[in-house]
Amino acid sequence: MEKNDEVLKRRIQDLALLADRRGCILYSDFLSLYEQNILFDLLQKFSWIHGETFGGYEGAERRMAAFLPSDASMQDAVYPISCIRIVPAQRKFAEQLSHRDILGALMNLGIERSKTGDIAVLEQEAFLFCSSQFASLVCDELNRIRHTTVRCTVCQPEDFTYAPSLERIRGSVASVRLDAVIALAFHASRSSLISLIEGGSVFVNGRLITTNAYSLKSGDLVSVRGHGRFRYCDVSGQSKKGRIWVEIDKYV
Repeated sequence: MEKNDEVLKRRIQDLALLADRRGCILYSDFLSLYEQNILFDLLQKFSWIHGETFGGYEGAERRMAAFLPSDASMQDAVYPISCIRIVPAQRKFAEQLSHRDILGALMNLGIERSKTGDIAVLEQEAFLFCSSQFASLVCDELNRIRHTTVRCTVCQPEDFTYAPSLERIRGSVASVRLDAVIALAFHASRSSLISLIEGGSVFVNGRLITTNAYSLKSGDLVSVRGHGRFRYCDVSGQSKKGRIWVEIDKYV
């Protein structure tokens, strides 16, 4: 992992330097939450690196980074991201396809994960965000997922309306520490979550957090590898025994 981290750090610095030298905006591949955390650390460490991230829609988890020359602004950025709508050719005989099914079909086409962003799976259709250079390939070649024949078309961003399914959870915690609220969200013991936090599997607003004592703030988006994600809403009261009532919105 450390070797890959160093490669990514050099790649980020090279893109930033090249953007400034050429006087144009350059873009990375799609970055995972872990990779975005490396980017954020470099942005704080090196003031000459000017970068922003976007994944095709507000709230996207996987994002591209745009590196700006010193005289450019984000208004000049046009991310090379395409949105592809995937629908069954015959809904009557279609299977219920999952995120994993679609991702596996893309891997079979030889498309690397770094070239694809989020995959939003709805009831009757799915939307894939990918690097624009692969949009034609996906539309031409992705015609079957598992046993279901599908049609793929590039759609406009305004055609993508995604409202995630949320479950409101209300419960009491001893404090708004990260481990306590995660335990509430995923119905687990705090002790069982310490290894996840210390092992680099928990992100808050895209930043890697490795201390279980981190205190959440209203609106924080928490992602836990292998478990899911939720948004911490706020404290809603206090029990007679001094425990804190909190509310969270869990993505389901």
